[in-house]
Amino acid sequence: MRIEIGTSSSLIWSKKVSIMVAVSLSSALCLVGVGASFCVATLHVPRHVGAPPPNAADVDVVANDKVRLKAWWLRPAKPNGNCVIVLHGIADSRSSSVGFAPMFLRQGYAVLVPDSRAHGKSGGEFVTYGLLEKYDAVVWAHWMKSEGCHKIYGLGESLGASVLIQAAAVEPIFAAIVAECPYADLREIAEYRMRQFVRLPGFIAAPVARVVVASGMLYAYFVERLDFRQVSPVKSIARTLTPILLIHGLDDFRTPPAQSQELAAANPGDPLWLVPKANHTGASTAAPDEFPRRVSSWFAKH
Repeated sequence: MRIEIGTSSSLIWSKKVSIMVAVSLSSALCLVGVGASFCVATLHVPRHVGAPPPNAADVDVVANDKVRLKAWWLRPAKPNGNCVIVLHGIADSRSSSVGFAPMFLRQGYAVLVPDSRAHGKSGGEFVTYGLLEKYDAVVWAHWMKSEGCHKIYGLGESLGASVLIQAAAVEPIFAAIVAECPYADLREIAEYRMRQFVRLPGFIAAPVARVVVASGMLYAYFVERLDFRQVSPVKSIARTLTPILLIHGLDDFRTPPAQSQELAAANPGDPLWLVPKANHTGASTAAPDEFPRRVSSWFAKH
């Protein structure tokens, strides 16, 4: 009788374990599937195309991987011999960043406002978060040199900010950079945004985000041959001598200020301006007088 009870209990326990394993595997596979879908969605973003401003020339270059990139080129009435490239954020276009041009044109800078790859009218199938865009920025900088630019400066927002930081580590072609609301590491910011997206308790959201992001990065590596482990502006800023002014809004919930604080800690020579009441890429709105003053003085200093 005892043997029968023991056997029955063992069978019940075995079934429970089997069910638990099956549920765990199903959940894991589900998260892997979500990770792949997440990756596909973040590689392809909606394209926005706007009308060019007056007196803007349409120019293009060919990237290292043969992708054709488009930009607007604006010349000042009284040139000072120097130039600024302005890079937009994710899912935006040159139409969203060309608003910075008048500030620089008044000071004599020529201004280049590109569509990032896979954005606007530029070619490219995927957004790669700096993996390829950093080389695109360097290609544009060389084009600006060919147009007679003496010193080249960079202003980037969000994705554009992180791209410029990574580009500075590729080649010291920029005299100085202003980076507003950059991310320090792609994996970190992807996990942060996934935790926001799933809206689960923290003790559940964190491991779920890690699995989803890791799965997405594996998908990108094995299916699209994109190694997003290399996308780490914090590593780039630690090894570049290019002066970088970091700007971050204290009310930025998309890319938290801690990302810029991490970047500043990696290169103590680079100043960080934390802007009260500014949301994501909102420093120029929250501090309309202080923003142009700080940016202009930073470029003039270098």
